[in-house]
Amino acid sequence: MAKAAPGKARLIRTFGAVNIGSFRISAMIMGETETGDLVVLGSGHRMSAGVKRGYVTDPKAATHAIRDAVERAEQNAQTPINSVWVACSGAGLESYVYPTDIDIGGRRIEEEDIDGLLALARAGIQPDGREVLHAQPAHFTLDGADGVVNPRGMYAERLGVHVHVTLAQGAPLRNLREAVHNAHLKVDGVVAAPLATACACLTEDERDLGVALVEIGGDVTNVSVFAAGMMLGLRSIDMGSGHITDAIASRFGIRRSQAERLKCVAGSAIASPSDHRELIPVHGPNEGADTDDEEGASMPLARGADEKNRIARSELVSVVNQRLAQLTKQIDKALKELGFAGPNAGHVVLTGGGAELVGLVDFLQGALGVPVRLGRTASLKGLPEAHSTPGFATLAGLCLYAADDPVDIKSHHPRAQTVMSPARSSSPWAALTRLWKASREYF
Repeated sequence: MAKAAPGKARLIRTFGAVNIGSFRISAMIMGETETGDLVVLGSGHRMSAGVKRGYVTDPKAATHAIRDAVERAEQNAQTPINSVWVACSGAGLESYVYPTDIDIGGRRIEEEDIDGLLALARAGIQPDGREVLHAQPAHFTLDGADGVVNPRGMYAERLGVHVHVTLAQGAPLRNLREAVHNAHLKVDGVVAAPLATACACLTEDERDLGVALVEIGGDVTNVSVFAAGMMLGLRSIDMGSGHITDAIASRFGIRRSQAERLKCVAGSAIASPSDHRELIPVHGPNEGADTDDEEGASMPLARGADEKNRIARSELVSVVNQRLAQLTKQIDKALKELGFAGPNAGHVVLTGGGAELVGLVDFLQGALGVPVRLGRTASLKGLPEAHSTPGFATLAGLCLYAADDPVDIKSHHPRAQTVMSPARSSSPWAALTRLWKASREYF
């Protein structure tokens, strides 16, 4: 049994989370106290390895990076973990809403009716050769009227349910799980990144009234739309902030590390009149044009740079804008495909590491013609300031997702590592969770 310091509530559960991205791999350990409060115990991150476009490309390198990130989080938390929740941003994510209903005949709805309806919904899902990552009842309907959270005890002619189904390619998911297993960690569950990120960035009202979530990662941008309390659909775009870095490196003939630094330090999505007068050094604080690189060769001047290896900021911003225009076009196309256009369009929440580019919110707002706000993790006790940025929203969202214990009729997984066994929930959803606890098979 975990002991609490004087004046502090005792922890009853801990959650481990790992976000395996193309740019960085991060880990977090969150605890839940006996009073129901959530507290971040520790977190850590490192540069990614063995991952490209959300896919594991080098299992050995990815496993080492995962283990390293988790050990950093464990050291900060002074708490070891043996299992984690994992975010999936690649693997060809797709989703749709599957509705189904049954005849009730005007009588009172019993628990058995709900059980039968969910069993029917589960049997009707067609994965078409893909793996069902999530199959979550979003809300019930009574005679076509939606928004019902718990229909038990109510009366209706027909009882229905809307199930949000998320699909992914099976092989990439197996590679992801294997990399985590090889890091000596059990996988509590794999969560589609947009669902995890939404837990951290979107309010309940936004998810109910309608909002689009755009998460710009290193190699992948996920666009998802929420309404009526659930995700209605998502699209994955094989383009991210890393493509801006590559464009900078190609334009000026410099190393990718230098291009990444230029993008973060001096890059901007919005041009200013003074950009052409500002000269930016290509080399970092500890290097120069006459410094030797790792192979002993003198570092050449960047293409178009002056004798001090400086480039005009206007040229850098121009390259950034050109690549952003391409990405924005794909985002706009995805939003329209998802029905987020015209009178149906609300506002966009922008998140992910790529969202931290200066001026990007204003750029997207002008390009898409809808209000855009930056999505950050809601205030969490113990969350380091460095990990409260948009680039770490998915990581915190994974822990919040696990703590929320959402019902998933696909299968059941343990939600946390128990420090002290909590009392069994009396929530109406608890019965549904227990219903599927014995169901271990997959689609």
